[in-house]
Amino acid sequence: MKYSYLLMAGLLLSYSCTMKDTEKYPVELITLDPGHFHAALVQKTSYPDVNPVVHVYAPEGADLDEHLKKIEAYNTRADNPTKWEEIVYAKPDFLEVMLRDKKGNVMVTSGNNGKKTEYIRRTLLGGINVLADKPMAINSDGFETLKQCFDIASKNGLLLYDIMTERFEITTILQKEFSRIESVFGKQLAGTPEDPGIVKESVHHFFKVVSGNPLIRPAWFFDVNQQGEGLVDVTTHLVDLVQWECFPEQIIDYKKDIEIIDANRWTTSISPTQFKEVTGLAEYPDYLKKDVVDDTLRVYSNGNIFYKIRDVNAKVSVIWNYTYPEGGGDTHYSVMRGSRANLIIEQGAAQNYQPELYIESAADGFEADLSAAISSVSAKYPGIEPKKIADGKWQIIVPAKYRNGHEAHFGQVTENFLKYLKDGSIPAWEVPNMLAKYYVTTQALEMAKGKQ
Repeated sequence: MKYSYLLMAGLLLSYSCTMKDTEKYPVELITLDPGHFHAALVQKTSYPDVNPVVHVYAPEGADLDEHLKKIEAYNTRADNPTKWEEIVYAKPDFLEVMLRDKKGNVMVTSGNNGKKTEYIRRTLLGGINVLADKPMAINSDGFETLKQCFDIASKNGLLLYDIMTERFEITTILQKEFSRIESVFGKQLAGTPEDPGIVKESVHHFFKVVSGNPLIRPAWFFDVNQQGEGLVDVTTHLVDLVQWECFPEQIIDYKKDIEIIDANRWTTSISPTQFKEVTGLAEYPDYLKKDVVDDTLRVYSNGNIFYKIRDVNAKVSVIWNYTYPEGGGDTHYSVMRGSRANLIIEQGAAQNYQPELYIESAADGFEADLSAAISSVSAKYPGIEPKKIADGKWQIIVPAKYRNGHEAHFGQVTENFLKYLKDGSIPAWEVPNMLAKYYVTTQALEMAKGKQ
């Protein structure tokens, strides 16, 4: 990727000496204020219908630099390099100029979540489709604005969609598949608030490796007023999966189908040394000092939500640690409790930090039922097979070809979005279910904060 980066206010910063013929590409991307690496992951792969020239509008600074470094790494990798050409505008009026220039028809945003909802609203009013990283709203006010955003999109024939990568993780896909087979799973159990019918738990880490390099996070990532608390961030994935698995392709009406029962929040402690390692900064910015106690930064990044979706009791929870043990990574745990079997995803040290799906059942004749049912799943996913590992417990063996990794899921989401864009609409259940999801997270935050 050819580029020159002149740090002079008022200049159009160009990372290309040439422009591709734009007329043959039905989709042209705009990247707005990419303060989080997920925006770059959308471009880790190329798409036939997407112009390789991408216009980026952002303030100058480390966030923009890190984004462009990742795009350059994709362009220069040895294996299947991309050919993106980034045209960058870096002035304080970047949003107004983006809306005035309208250099593309799809805006991708992944960054400061305190600003994101308004970015989305302004972009839709400007007549541009939006593919947004989660979360699209981090508080109740943001939820009200998000409702307006979907109304604007509907009235103007535009698409607004968030990036739900976890729907493409193979063990989650298989958990859903087996839950649809009544001879194996039976019926979804309602459970109780103390013993929910479905549980989703996620452990994440502030310091991690992305695309082969240590991740440098912006300091604002640790400010809950800008990033959002844990209850409204990663939990969007978990709430989405509860809806997607328990009620596939069904419309969830948050006004009558959702009841928040309980919610809790707590902090993760970050030392000055850790903060410097993950941000590169020797001191806490002023906006973080409100959260510093005895020189230690305390971030409300953890939480859990107990709620009822229709007749099913659900629990989602998220924990953020500073970093993972050697050989580890972010982890996911999930259980769907059925009348004939439990479908369990584990991803701990015993699984070498790779998600694995287990089926547990003491039901009469279950092994024969599982053997009979496996053909329908393996028809969709050849090579999938059950392995008995204990009495009443089976592991679902997943061929390596299905484990393409979290980063690849961004391309899969984008490909889906491009299909919807070509069709002119997204499935009818997606918009109400996005609203239901953000209702759960933002209302849970209000409940949890109200306890303290």
